[in-house]
Amino acid sequence: MAEQDSFSPTNGDANPQDGGDQPQVAALAQYIKDLSVENPSSPQVFQWNEQPQLDVQFNINVSKVGDDLHEVVLKIDASARSQSGVHFVIDLSYGGLFALRNVPEEALGPFLLVEAPRLLFPFARQIIAGATQDLGFPPLMLDPIDFAAIFMAQMEQQQGAGGALPQGEPTVQ
Repeated sequence: MAEQDSFSPTNGDANPQDGGDQPQVAALAQYIKDLSVENPSSPQVFQWNEQPQLDVQFNINVSKVGDDLHEVVLKIDASARSQSGVHFVIDLSYGGLFALRNVPEEALGPFLLVEAPRLLFPFARQIIAGATQDLGFPPLMLDPIDFAAIFMAQMEQQQGAGGALPQGEPTVQ
């Protein structure tokens, strides 16, 4: 028991004064910011025999909402269409509020455009699956998204175009 009493509240840092500038990241909240679910061709759609063409698009928007506080919104648009018409349309904006303290400037983009969306995606995926099922269709299980590869490709494209790396709020389209 005496050993436990000797630990400082800095998680075992040898020098508590140095612990104040360590990077700190916290997910404060996750939420549906906007959700639109449409089945515009019902009830006829349930009599159509053709396989619909699926279209899934996503976008990541980041905004600074306070000191050391960022909102990351994963926007997913999913639709199914065939020659007969529109089977369904789902638009989801799923947000997360992240507190970032003492994070170096060069690490903000990778965290906000890779790690934060990676944390949000499984929840957004479940909402999309449930929404399609609630519309009367089989659940749409989105394939995982490699946010790191997309981020790296965007950085290479910007560097290859002779442009500087983006300053300010990162955005992926």
